[in-house]
Amino acid sequence: MATRGRPRSFDADAALDRAVDVFWRQGYEGTSLDDLTGAMGINRPSLYAAFGNKEETFKKAIGRYAEVEMAYVGDALAEPTARAVAEHYLRSHVAAVTAPGRPAGCLSIQGGLAAGEGDQRIVDFLAESRAGGEQRFVERFRRAVEDGDLPDTEDPVELAKYVSTVSAGLAVQASSGAPRAALAAVVERALRAFPA
Repeated sequence: MATRGRPRSFDADAALDRAVDVFWRQGYEGTSLDDLTGAMGINRPSLYAAFGNKEETFKKAIGRYAEVEMAYVGDALAEPTARAVAEHYLRSHVAAVTAPGRPAGCLSIQGGLAAGEGDQRIVDFLAESRAGGEQRFVERFRRAVEDGDLPDTEDPVELAKYVSTVSAGLAVQASSGAPRAALAAVVERALRAFPA
C-alpha cells in the first residue's frame, strides 16, 4: 500500500502569486531558483513537488498571471460590440500595465523579450500563449461580422492582430516608463479603427 506524503504547509496560489511577481520583475533568465524559493517562502523540494522545475513554475506563473492579472480579457470579450470589446480590453490593459505597486509592463511580453539564447522553449511557449489569446479576439470579431456589428469586408484575423500589436506596444511603452495618460491617448487613437 502506497504511503501518502505530508500535506502542503503553504498556500499554493499565494506562493505562485509571489513567483509571478519575481518573474515579472526579474524576467525568466534573471530569476534563480533561490530567488523563487526565497520569495515563495518554500524550500526547493517543496517547489519541485508543487510546481516542478523553473520552466514548469514559470509556465504555471503565466497561467496564474492570465487568470488574475488579466481577468479583464474575459470581461472585454463579453462586451456587446467589437468596438466595446477593444475599448474595454485596451483601457483595462493600460490600467494593468501601469498599476501602482506592480511591475510596469506585461509579464508575458517581457518574459519573451528578456529570454536568453538557451530559453527558446520559453520564447515559444509565450508566443503560443499570446497566439491563443489573439485567437479569442479573432473568434469574437468573426462573430461581430456575422452579427452585422462589423462590415463583412472586415478581416477578423487582421483586426485581432491589430489589437494584439497595440496591446504589446502599450506594454513595452509602459515598461519603458511611459505615463498612463500618454498610453490612454494611444488607445483613443487605436479605437478609431472601429466603427463608433
